[in-house]
Amino acid sequence: MNRTTVKVAALSALVAAGLAAGCTAGGGGPAPRPGHDGTAAAPTPPAEGTGAGTGSAGADGAGEAGPPDAAQRAAAYRKWGLEPLPAPPAPPAVKPVRTVRTGAERVPVISDVPTKDKVVFLTIDDGAEKDPKFAEMMRDLGVPFTMFLTDSAIRGDHGYFRPLAALGNGVANHTLTHPNLRTLGAGEQQREICGQQRRLEEAYGTAPRLFRPPYGNWNEDTRAAAARCGVDAIVLWRESMQITDMQYQRGDRKLRPGDIVLAHFRGPADLKGKTMTEMTANLLRRIHEQGFAVARLEDYV
Repeated sequence: MNRTTVKVAALSALVAAGLAAGCTAGGGGPAPRPGHDGTAAAPTPPAEGTGAGTGSAGADGAGEAGPPDAAQRAAAYRKWGLEPLPAPPAPPAVKPVRTVRTGAERVPVISDVPTKDKVVFLTIDDGAEKDPKFAEMMRDLGVPFTMFLTDSAIRGDHGYFRPLAALGNGVANHTLTHPNLRTLGAGEQQREICGQQRRLEEAYGTAPRLFRPPYGNWNEDTRAAAARCGVDAIVLWRESMQITDMQYQRGDRKLRPGDIVLAHFRGPADLKGKTMTEMTANLLRRIHEQGFAVARLEDYV
């Protein structure tokens, strides 16, 4: 072997060693992409059917990597007697609802989101019922929703909602004591909204961006108070879930892209013996029948 051959062999060995070190050190994957809120987002997950893990977290918080594949999703839905919902599209690069932070003059009041995506948004109010089976269902299915929480309903058990929030579900403001805000003066409205902003930030680590007035009742004092309390949007609804079906605001009794759907944390006493989990299963059936996906409201507002 001549000197040139020896040098080539040595160089090849060094390159091979460097490549091996890069694979084991974790430096060979793609860099995280910026999220819509400016934070680092997770790398792009593998496509369905690749045999990725379920993505569910264990008791110690360590979950398997990647979303569930098609067979795992089907099995999770089958466990609850449901057909899988369509997967939602990727979040829009620009949120279609303008807020004060993005150029709107006043806090927007929305009942739906302007989008052509065939998606609806699930929102659940109050927090009185704390059904462990519901938490299990939403962990299994991964259906996103936003919780509009009232302090008087949750102050005795903030812990129930923490695992739901840890799944990526939004925590939003529904006042301290659930009053009809139109019967209150400006100062009282501000105390109800700002007070709950502080309570939820203390309990869950982040001040809410979204607010829902109890009963959907609001006026311009509500809008001004919401702005002073740091709220980005006042969120109403187009459909409300009862026990077995939805109540529609439109005469055609159909979901439309971008509709916001209202439900409540309620139990058998309010649901004629049915559980919140059974009500939620019926809600998902109605959404599936009309061919809609459920998207995360905070990705659009």
